[in-house]
Amino acid sequence: MKLLQFIYLILIILSTGCKPVDNVITLNIWHQMLYENRKALLEVCNRYEAENPNININLTYRETEELRSNYQSSAMGGSGPEIIYGPSDQVGPFSTMGIIQPLDTIFEQQYFDGFVDNAVVRANGKIWMVGDVVGNHLMLIYNKALIQVPPKTTHELVSMGQELTVDKDGDGKPDQFGLVWNFTEPFFYAPWLSGFGEWLITDDNQPNLDTQANRNGFAFIKSLRDEYKILPKECDYETANALFKTGSAAMIINGDWSWGDYRDIVDFGIARIPMVSETGLWPSPMVSTKGYSININAEGRALEETVKLIRYLTSDPVQLYYTQMLNTQPSSKTAVLSPIVTENELLRESAKIIEVGRPMPIVPEMRAIWDALRTQYQAVLGGNVSPDKGARLSQINAEKQIREMNEIIQPGLQARVIRVIVPMLIIGFVWFLRLRIIEFLKKFKSNRFAYFMLLPAVAGIFAVVIFPFIYNIIISLSNFSLRTFRDWELVGFNNYISVFREPIFYSVLVKTLIWTSVNLVFHVSLGVFLAMLINRTLPAKPILRTMLIIPWALPQYISALTWRGMFNQEYGAINLALSKFLAMDPIQWLSQPTEAFSACILTNIWLGFPFMMVIALGGLQSIPQDLYEAARVDGASDWQQFKNITIPMLKPVMIPAIILGTIWTFNNINVVWLVSNAGEPSDQTHILVSYVYKAAFNLYRYGYAAAMSMIIFLILLVFGIVFMNKTKATDNNVY
Repeated sequence: MKLLQFIYLILIILSTGCKPVDNVITLNIWHQMLYENRKALLEVCNRYEAENPNININLTYRETEELRSNYQSSAMGGSGPEIIYGPSDQVGPFSTMGIIQPLDTIFEQQYFDGFVDNAVVRANGKIWMVGDVVGNHLMLIYNKALIQVPPKTTHELVSMGQELTVDKDGDGKPDQFGLVWNFTEPFFYAPWLSGFGEWLITDDNQPNLDTQANRNGFAFIKSLRDEYKILPKECDYETANALFKTGSAAMIINGDWSWGDYRDIVDFGIARIPMVSETGLWPSPMVSTKGYSININAEGRALEETVKLIRYLTSDPVQLYYTQMLNTQPSSKTAVLSPIVTENELLRESAKIIEVGRPMPIVPEMRAIWDALRTQYQAVLGGNVSPDKGARLSQINAEKQIREMNEIIQPGLQARVIRVIVPMLIIGFVWFLRLRIIEFLKKFKSNRFAYFMLLPAVAGIFAVVIFPFIYNIIISLSNFSLRTFRDWELVGFNNYISVFREPIFYSVLVKTLIWTSVNLVFHVSLGVFLAMLINRTLPAKPILRTMLIIPWALPQYISALTWRGMFNQEYGAINLALSKFLAMDPIQWLSQPTEAFSACILTNIWLGFPFMMVIALGGLQSIPQDLYEAARVDGASDWQQFKNITIPMLKPVMIPAIILGTIWTFNNINVVWLVSNAGEPSDQTHILVSYVYKAAFNLYRYGYAAAMSMIIFLILLVFGIVFMNKTKATDNNVY
């Protein structure tokens, strides 16, 4: 009775303490703005909070793809931010999934009439986003300290680029490039398709990649790098940005979002991407808006305050503030007429570029087109396929992925059987455990306090482990996909059949087995070797031990991105060291499939050996030294001592560590995704877990991805059971 009174008192205190005193409501905004843009948004939101003390705005930055995948997951679970800020192309999948609200049911038409047309994003007859800036398009940005008049044609671009690509120190490597940009990504390649006379998508939203324009575009970009040598061999977005900001590149192809990043660092001008000399056509950058959408789960007062906040964030004063700070093109019809806009030189030039642009397609099928184009485009750049074959395979793969993305599997006999069998299995399972359940209920009455103390841990395990596992099984048996996001049904084992039918599953499985086995061999061998080394009496032993643990202590995200930079062909520390000490030619670590996969393995070896080292060191320090002394008295050599004492005594410690290491390595998406930039080149560096992520969040095949994840679980389960049985890890007499 006293216990119940105590619990009741605690609940009263907690409920009283948790009551909102001032009725403050928190609104969450997820965005993907660059640093300078984030600063401006923070200042604007701080101003709004000062004017509205009952509102707290929580800003969360996420990289574009991370924002999309995380928002899909959170919205599906009934949570997520109230406001999502991003480019207009996310409207297609989000509206199809039904995870954002149509704005024309919330705002009045007069509100939308105050914006230019392309700032109001429509799909299927409804409005889903309202933009605060217009453009988001690519252009040629040039350093005025190096270029007075930008090139107008590709002939001029090549000529000027060759003049400005300079080897200043005579070491055979350019110290300044004529042109840089993230040329391996399809979004940065797409404008050239118009310059060669075609576009990548038809009016009825079908891929248009098997064209002569695409072949010519592939060949042209490759020639800029390999024939004219005005581009770096490897150049992602961050590398290109750094080269331009440090004055090591005369020109860069980038978007208007980068202006704030270059301000006060480079005296730059902008121009159209040069006209293709052979066709006389201008490349067409994609023009879109960046704006605000509302979570489908926002309701009640949260929705009311969200609407007020969006009105403020898209108001004329805020848009003009962004224009002053970041040179952004406002979307308000009134703001566009302001002298702040009309007298802005950058915006005047930007308007000319927008004239030759094309509207950004917002249909979900664009994800399949981007993915198919990206794979073959990178294969062409890597010299693994010809432009002709690359264009043809791009079209074939895009059509296939669109079919898979839009496929809706209808429930059939399998679904009816599952609905009958599952309840029977549950009933059978409960009946099988009936005696244990009765025994538990009896113990519960006499040990209530103990069970109450266990309740938080049990609830946590259920929420984090058991429920997601069961839910994943259910999804793997469903038709959960882009078109059935909110109304999926059980359909049976179709997804499992699809996994085993696709040849790519087996090729990725082989890579995963190679990845896991090679990593594990080095993790264990290096870990045990270094543990034995540290276990000896050495000078500065604590410092050495601390240094060897650093790879494990650092966040994987930071380590993986650091290693990616070190693997850069021209500027990376790896190639510089190989060139200096071994006189080796630069290795194309990130642009060739085998080399990129090897780079991922090397990174993960560095990250993984400290764990095994710590485990082995603990095991070594628990071995009685008397055994070694007796062995030395008997004349045993160091090898005999290691074989007959160290290995058997380490076995009980290392076997669980090896099992854990196998599972972690098999499922380690971070290193592969970050070092290879999501499977580059050409999706040739995927392991099973990264391929699952791509299938789920890039191609919206959730049921298929869940089935593959269950197959991964079964593979690891079988491995764990067999390995423990073979090594007798659960025996008491392991010595």
